[in-house]
Amino acid sequence: MPIPSGAPAAPHVPEAIHRRRWWILGVLMFSVLIVVLDNSILNVAVKTIASPAPTGIGATQSELEWAINSYTLVFAGLLFTAGLLGDRIGRKKVLLAGTLVFGLGSALAAFSASPGELITWRALMGFGAAFVMPATLAVLMNVFERDEQPRAIGIWAGSVGLGIAIGPITGGVLLEHFWWGSIFLVNVPVVVLALIAMAILVPDSRDPKPGKVDPLGVGLSIVGLVLLVYGIIRGGELADFTDTTVLLAIVGGLLVLAGFVWHEKRSSHPAIDITYFRKPAFSAAVAAIALVFFALMGVTFFSAFYLQSVRGYSALQSGLLILPLAAAQMVFAPRARLVVDRFGARAVCTAGMLLVAAGLASFALFDAGTPVWVMCLVFFVQGTGMAHIMPPVTVAVMQALPREKAGSGSAINNTFRQVGGALGIAVLGSVLSTVYRGDIEGHLGAVPAGVRDVAGESIEATLGVAEKLGPVAGKPLVAAANDAFISAMHLTALGSAAVALIGAVVVGLFLPGRPPATTEVPEEVRPPAEQLTR
Repeated sequence: MPIPSGAPAAPHVPEAIHRRRWWILGVLMFSVLIVVLDNSILNVAVKTIASPAPTGIGATQSELEWAINSYTLVFAGLLFTAGLLGDRIGRKKVLLAGTLVFGLGSALAAFSASPGELITWRALMGFGAAFVMPATLAVLMNVFERDEQPRAIGIWAGSVGLGIAIGPITGGVLLEHFWWGSIFLVNVPVVVLALIAMAILVPDSRDPKPGKVDPLGVGLSIVGLVLLVYGIIRGGELADFTDTTVLLAIVGGLLVLAGFVWHEKRSSHPAIDITYFRKPAFSAAVAAIALVFFALMGVTFFSAFYLQSVRGYSALQSGLLILPLAAAQMVFAPRARLVVDRFGARAVCTAGMLLVAAGLASFALFDAGTPVWVMCLVFFVQGTGMAHIMPPVTVAVMQALPREKAGSGSAINNTFRQVGGALGIAVLGSVLSTVYRGDIEGHLGAVPAGVRDVAGESIEATLGVAEKLGPVAGKPLVAAANDAFISAMHLTALGSAAVALIGAVVVGLFLPGRPPATTEVPEEVRPPAEQLTR
């Protein structure tokens, strides 16, 4: 029966769950915090892990990238499947299982004896995280009514800022007082607390009519995403996207994903309804997510080396410098809905993208003596831009799908974010590495021939060789390494800013503007008992 114009929408959420919705959101934020905390801690620990034993485990630049990317590879490959599984068997079950696996992987990573072991356990952590992230947003969409969802998503997105803030500072404190493995071991008590809170507070929910299983579609999505992300990562590692192994993986992944789309369009029980991508607002939102993380993840990776290797800051000091970015997200993300209500998603997200682009372009002006307050201002601008992009585009993605498909929507949101981030690290990392090697080669004449190739791999490798040469002989090489890295960083930053500008064009053209005032109820009524169980 149609709802009369102007009538309030009937509630979808049972009253008992509605009353504790903000407590549930707090638990979901805690779950997100675990995942974000770990990655932000790792960003400030890369220099320590690269150090020889006993300080670190002597990881090379390539091994450090794989310690990050093994997580990304598994995470991105399984996100879509994890979202579907949550819709089918229950989001709470998936959330609990993913958190438990993430905690186990963290404990094992803490005691890694070699870079290979660290890479393996990081992959296990990515497996667990793949089941955590889609479930958190899916649960949120099923415990909040539609009119409160933008506010809840803004607060949820603000928890990412909290993780960014706590992670580097926590990592810096731990690295100053304990061994490098403590940055992973700290996850274990957090996971235990999260599991207890989830078991008590979070309701279970699932798709009441999931339909038939689509094993071929699920399999194609996993294979396609893993191949694509592996090719991207491998291309960045080699700094050569024309290598045969890179091209085979990327082209193979794209072909498999094309096969996935073809199969889904013709299947009577598709894993995901491809027609959602025909909506300009939906497609623009997921494209914006991918583009902004492409731009930001590459910069995040090299900024750790800029702050610690070039500027000489400790891990803790580097973490404190990221605080303005995190603070901006924490302050503005929960309030982004108010700006969207006034100006519309198109204007807000376009302005946010332009702020991110301006912040990234500012890195092209940094040198070895840039004042701290300037860096803090740039990070604050970036955080402000992010805070006005992520909540609106996430709302656009999640509200485009029916409530019972929330797991799939969350998985799409996170998959595009991870693929964009992996591409950013690989492509921008490749640009950084190529430019650095080209600039530093002419300054390696005094370096013994046996280690000359190694010395040119990265700034950390160059500084390591310079240290062995001694303070007098190594001083010119340190200066050359800093100059080469800053030049490479400038070019990479401009590339990142260009990608952010493309994102601004995309959202400016295709996201909806300010909606007209209406008394119509846009969402049909569905019985709440089918959506949630206590």
